[in-house]
Amino acid sequence: MYALVDVDNCYVSCERAFRPDLVGKPVVVLSNNDGCVVARSNEAKAMGVKDGTPFFQLRELFPGQQIYAFSSNYELYADMTRRLMNIVRQASPEFHRYSIDEGFCVLKGMEDIDLKGWGENLYHQILQGLGMPVSIGIAPTKTLAKVASKFAKKYPGYHHCCLIDDDDKREIALRLFPIGDVWGIGRKWTRKLQGLNVQTAWDFASHAETWVRSYFNIVGVRTWRELNGIDCIPIDDMEMVTKKSICTSRSFPSMLTSLPDIRTHVANYAARCSEKLRRQRSVCSVVGVLIDTNHFREDLPQYGMFQTVTLPTPTNSSIQLVEAALYCLTKAFRQGYSYKRAGVIVMDITPSNCVQTSFLDYDPERRERLRRLDEAIDKINKVNGSETIVLGSQQYTAKEGKGKAGTFAGAIRRDNKSPNYTTRWSDIIEVE
Repeated sequence: MYALVDVDNCYVSCERAFRPDLVGKPVVVLSNNDGCVVARSNEAKAMGVKDGTPFFQLRELFPGQQIYAFSSNYELYADMTRRLMNIVRQASPEFHRYSIDEGFCVLKGMEDIDLKGWGENLYHQILQGLGMPVSIGIAPTKTLAKVASKFAKKYPGYHHCCLIDDDDKREIALRLFPIGDVWGIGRKWTRKLQGLNVQTAWDFASHAETWVRSYFNIVGVRTWRELNGIDCIPIDDMEMVTKKSICTSRSFPSMLTSLPDIRTHVANYAARCSEKLRRQRSVCSVVGVLIDTNHFREDLPQYGMFQTVTLPTPTNSSIQLVEAALYCLTKAFRQGYSYKRAGVIVMDITPSNCVQTSFLDYDPERRERLRRLDEAIDKINKVNGSETIVLGSQQYTAKEGKGKAGTFAGAIRRDNKSPNYTTRWSDIIEVE
């Protein structure tokens, strides 16, 4: 049996954990630069707030209605979900994290335990420990566990935990479950299946396997088997795999025309990529930088460019990757344009424990100094908060944003950002 633990409205729940006065009120979380809605509370959904709604339209779409909006605070969300997953990991025999807000428990050796009661107790343990609600689905396959978690989230009568443990419950659940909501069935397949008069998960599961094979690939066959209670999705397919390329790209809060202003943003993006490489214990051999104008401004001249450089020795050093990215930016930049966004992409990624050095770049002492420097910076930033220490080229001036100079805050408009309650000593809650 498997149990899927899914955080309800994850970003909103992280914000509400420290603002219990907002429970029961419409809350939304915004994308970078406070652009559009990316997360909604149930109350906001009931009001009609759609995913992707531009922030500036909320007031005119819902006049006279109070909607609480937060800028995205990914540092807070990552730490809160890490704590939540640790609680789940301790409560289950085997745990595999699937995404930032989801994870699968493999319930080996728990056949004689009341699994429904176990799930409800886990819900209360998480709620008491973190103040964040979750939905738990338990079933003999991972896809059915996904289905069960949807019912646990939608229907209060399940008390946040839905158990599908026999064919009768499976049939009832699949008859009520739209085919487009099945894990592994995307929009393209949904349209195809609906054209074949398949509207629910039960319609799909009721067909013969030969019929499924005639229309779909091995992924479709796996989904069909899982819906019929046959466990066939390997655990390895669920794990968060090492990325083959990493991209950090952002739109600027306003259009920029000078190279020095864009350099600071690109330096930050390259530093972010290097942090991600070190986190997955990888190095890269190719660094690319893209810059682009605002294509929605037809009254302005348009320009876009992507430049790459190949490194003599693969690395994940912040200093070396920032240097390479700024070199690419210098090649790509053209004066006379108003730029709206930029991005850094690192490619040709390999494990950091098997680096092939170059004769032209053979300096083991320098590599060791850079490694120790990055290690020290990562530790300090982990304890004191992201971007506590940055490279000089990453520092923003006050005019570039409302954030504090010397931090990444000036890069992105986050006027409604909540404090980093759990990762910054300066933001820790004070009890009066």
